[in-house]
Amino acid sequence: MADVAAVVAAALARSGIRAVLTGGACATLYTGGQYQSSDLDFVLQSAATRRQLDAALETVGFTRRGEHYEHAAAPFLVEFPAGPLGIGADLDIRPVVYRIRGVDVKALSATDSCRDRLAAFFHWHDRQSLVTAVQIAQRRRVKLTKIRDWSAREAASAGFEEFLACPCP
Repeated sequence: MADVAAVVAAALARSGIRAVLTGGACATLYTGGQYQSSDLDFVLQSAATRRQLDAALETVGFTRRGEHYEHAAAPFLVEFPAGPLGIGADLDIRPVVYRIRGVDVKALSATDSCRDRLAAFFHWHDRQSLVTAVQIAQRRRVKLTKIRDWSAREAASAGFEEFLACPCP
């Protein structure tokens, strides 16, 4: 997945399209593969038409099929969910640069990836997302104070306490 993220990010950058890797793909990167996503979600940070996206991704062998892009040699889909970039009600997201094989990929930080997974747990009671958030926190340095404060703003302080106490692997 990391290789696909790097290839797609580089193709987008060459075409002048700014995008941030989000969602399950970030969780896959930050858990070292303990969590496996089947797609890569990039939220656009610059205006790009469907034609511009098609052209950029075609340069690296991806073809649009409906709302996603496929590559014959890649088991992962690439999607561009509607923005803005946000986690729960928080729209003040500061992407980081995640370096993959010499390519700068704008992505959620480990803290924001953890919050992204917790948002699914808090709002949709998705237990797998809780496990994934714990896995991210176990493998990466995350800002627990930021996560706690955000959880309170999301009216999910009890969910945050469950996150802290989770005996997840």
